[in-house]
Amino acid sequence: MANRPESLPMNTKTVSEAIDYRRSVRVYDPEKKLDTAVVKRCIAQASLAPNSSNMQLWEFYHVSSPELIAQLAPLCFNQNAARTAQQLVVFVVRKDLWRKRAKANLSYMDRVFGTNTPKKQQSSREKVARNYYGKLIPFTYSDFFGIWGWIKYLIVSIVGLFKPMYREVRSSDMRVVAHKTCGLAAQTFMLSMAAEGYDTCPMEGSDTKRVKKLLKIPSKAEINMIVSCGVRKPEGVYGERFRIPFEEVYHHIS
Repeated sequence: MANRPESLPMNTKTVSEAIDYRRSVRVYDPEKKLDTAVVKRCIAQASLAPNSSNMQLWEFYHVSSPELIAQLAPLCFNQNAARTAQQLVVFVVRKDLWRKRAKANLSYMDRVFGTNTPKKQQSSREKVARNYYGKLIPFTYSDFFGIWGWIKYLIVSIVGLFKPMYREVRSSDMRVVAHKTCGLAAQTFMLSMAAEGYDTCPMEGSDTKRVKKLLKIPSKAEINMIVSCGVRKPEGVYGERFRIPFEEVYHHIS
């Protein structure tokens, strides 16, 4: 697999065990420190998460400085999960980098299929891949003050009267897609941390404008969530896990 992180050791928990172990922990033990290299490895695993069109419109800001965490905690409204965190990981959406990411995928096509192959000699797989990143992705992601997005939406709505169509083509739609992708990476990270015996808490509550300024995150980027990290104290798990009865949310269509 291209760009795969360095070899990973056997996790201490199975996937099922990690899912069961993971809780949103809000109070961490100050005496139990995290291995920064292990957290970084879990972030590397997060970069292997599934994502829309392999565009990878994300960035990960790994904060391990106690001084910086102390500055970030008030920006997370002094939540216990932020105040007691040993480390923080800020998951950032970079929808604005779609051109760069599409170009990276096209460069990958050059490595896979070679360069300057005449179109008549290209395999159907190569043609589809190059058209996807060279034409379809620009059509889907490009916009001009929202105007082009509505024109695209009108086009696909009309065509969609006659055949199945991908309809999420407005800028607001693609923003949702990018955030879903980043959320998948965040979940992968939290499960990887759980497998290592570390704890996390995803936080949406923050002053994202001030966080971006403090961490020097580009203005066009958007914060998806901030995940605090540490090792739980018993009181850090607020009660037993509650879930709506599975029968209420599960629909089997046979």
